[in-house]
Amino acid sequence: MTLPNSWHAEWSNLSALVLGLGKSGFSVVDTLVELGVKTSVVGKEADPRLIELVEVIGSSFTASEDPSVLQSIGHVDFAIVSPGFPPSHPLILSLRSSGVQLLTDIDLAWRLRDKTDRKAEWITVTGTNGKTTVSELTAAMLSAEGFRAVACGNIGVPILDTVRDPEGFDFLVVELSSFQLHYLGEISALASAFLNLAEDHYDWHGGAENYFQAKSKIYTGSKSAIVFNEQDKKTFEAAQSAEVADGCRGIAFSLFSPQRSAIGYVEDVLVDRAFLDNRAEEALELATLDDIRSIAEPSAHLLANIAAASALARAASVSPAAIRKAISVFRLSPHRNQFVAEFEGVRYVNDSKATNPHAADSSLKSYESVVWIVGGLLKGTSPAELLKLHGPKLRAAVLIGKDSSEISRLFSELLPDLPIRVVSGEPVMDQAVRLAAELAQPGDTVLLAPAAASMDQFKDYADRGNQFIAAVGELK
Repeated sequence: MTLPNSWHAEWSNLSALVLGLGKSGFSVVDTLVELGVKTSVVGKEADPRLIELVEVIGSSFTASEDPSVLQSIGHVDFAIVSPGFPPSHPLILSLRSSGVQLLTDIDLAWRLRDKTDRKAEWITVTGTNGKTTVSELTAAMLSAEGFRAVACGNIGVPILDTVRDPEGFDFLVVELSSFQLHYLGEISALASAFLNLAEDHYDWHGGAENYFQAKSKIYTGSKSAIVFNEQDKKTFEAAQSAEVADGCRGIAFSLFSPQRSAIGYVEDVLVDRAFLDNRAEEALELATLDDIRSIAEPSAHLLANIAAASALARAASVSPAAIRKAISVFRLSPHRNQFVAEFEGVRYVNDSKATNPHAADSSLKSYESVVWIVGGLLKGTSPAELLKLHGPKLRAAVLIGKDSSEISRLFSELLPDLPIRVVSGEPVMDQAVRLAAELAQPGDTVLLAPAAASMDQFKDYADRGNQFIAAVGELK
């Protein structure tokens, strides 16, 4: 069936199934109930407070992910899927075989984006790493220009809460994970960015090619600009094959001197050679490295993120002055290469957001001598290349998580003389930090950059990072 494509259309004759009840899942339920849709929710488990709220507003929650639950729920016209349900999940397979249309909260938000007269333009961002920083910084640049903008989607405020905001927004900067992109239907963003591609989530997608194809969907339907990474050939490949609107331009971001239709760095200055009339011979200054140092000491990862955000902001007509202003006041979200403390000449840094090898690589590059806290759920990836690249700078390693035996084997093969400690039992992070402190020497950095997901031992990466911060505090 064809679903309505407006907030103001008739929804009350429909029934929906919501898969998963987290913060975003609840926003889906709340929205559908407000529209008059008969709504049921299923999931393995959920916060009791959310279950109670779901029942209060007129929906229901069933603690099951087995396909048999569909029999008790009865007919549904469409289902809203959370990332906790991979395409191989039995419930997904059963819904597909029954012809039920599968959407994400992003699809639903796109259909409902006309709730207020202030209909927002969308800017979309994906990539293995850096997408949260780019999304938040792009929103900050838009705000500095005077627009009402918010970063949402895979981060922060659930996107349906922004759609239902009574004031409305000029821009939504929507971070999209590969999970969301896999299920995503057709949208048409003003501008979109694919930041980078590295090993991650191969277990969920069933391999590297499926992961790449999901990420590549970010460009589909873009109207003004698609932004790719000049230092990452896969993002350029995706841009070349993208189906975009007529007149949409390909814009590169670079760590080096930019060519025409690119944004990059000339010595210590970030410049734009894409969004000006005489881009063949001229460039606009956007910011300097001194401006960027107000965020953090410039690393390749940070410089790339700032160039990408600037490209997206320029595609939305943000002035160079607003971009510089936003950079000068922007602060990174917690758990991203976050300095925590220094004791007896040893620095402690929390990069819990480094949930894959690519992110951990960026973090390890920032320090000269490291005691590395590493491990968790590898998600089908391997940190072997990290050991080869960064072995000479490692003082020692402390292994945590479900896949610590696999990581220990790699250390034995590749760095057999490096001191290794494996944490067993509880409390995990207290033990890991204590062992790392014992192994560290003045001048070292104890770095939490796990190169793995957190859900085996922690609620999420933020919980893992917060426990690291608390454990470091106990060293006093």
